Amino acid sequence: MKVLIFGSRGYLGTYFKKAYPEAATPSVDIAHTSGVAQVLDECKPDVVINAAGKTGRPNVDWCEDHKLETISSNVTGPLVLLNECAKRNIYWVHLGSGCIYSGDNGGKGFSEEDLPNFSGSFYARSKAWIDQVLKEFPVLVLRLRMPFDGTSEPRNLITKIKNYERVLDVQNSITYIPDFLEVAKALIEKKATGLYNTVNPGTISPYEIMEMYKEIVDQTHEFDRLTLEELPDVTKAGRSNCALDSGKLQGEGITMKPVKEAVEEALGAIKK
Repeated sequence: MKVLIFGSRGYLGTYFKKAYPEAATPSVDIAHTSGVAQVLDECKPDVVINAAGKTGRPNVDWCEDHKLETISSNVTGPLVLLNECAKRNIYWVHLGSGCIYSGDNGGKGFSEEDLPNFSGSFYARSKAWIDQVLKEFPVLVLRLRMPFDGTSEPRNLITKIKNYERVLDVQNSITYIPDFLEVAKALIEKKATGLYNTVNPGTISPYEIMEMYKEIVDQTHEFDRLTLEELPDVTKAGRSNCALDSGKLQGEGITMKPVKEAVEEALGAIKK
């Protein structure tokens, strides 16, 4: 199986490169139709993985002041891939986001069938727009939330919140990248299409993660609690806080670790 990865130098793209070490990894702006077409014609891949996209640095507030760049990467680029892959009958995978919801949907979590209900940030709106388009086509869309691993990578959720003086205490669905990669490979192998919530079962708050960090990694670590009501005081754009339902994955016999078990595993790796 010949794999081509767009965005291979990003946080998630580097993981996909490790998962598919023989993959082609062109440095092409996915919003440039001619460049994408040329790469597809030269490489003739069986599978295209789109790990390109703007999430903003240091966070999604960046997208509020860089809307054209955000649209180019998060909307225009995937539309180019949709068209060019369809012309060549190439199966492709898009990395989406669960940060298009707010709340826990009455305790049951949001499923792949639920329409987005969060529009508090430009980043979230851009991801929701393309999500709703791609679901109409035979594309595999993998929705992640707040990805984390057992490294000191700056994009790792644990690394991010470790540097915060005040940490949000609101329950959320999150994605452990080692588990996510196994899920992605399994779905790609069977050429699955459609939306999939790829989050670890259960919810946890960033504050709880830091409590576990203090217990497992660094007992001297200090931090304060940030409530949902206080959040607008420290962010420019709104933040999605939500629970996703991963029942669709489980229904296909694909499992991810319970979220607290996954966090413990990641923290154990960080401690080493």
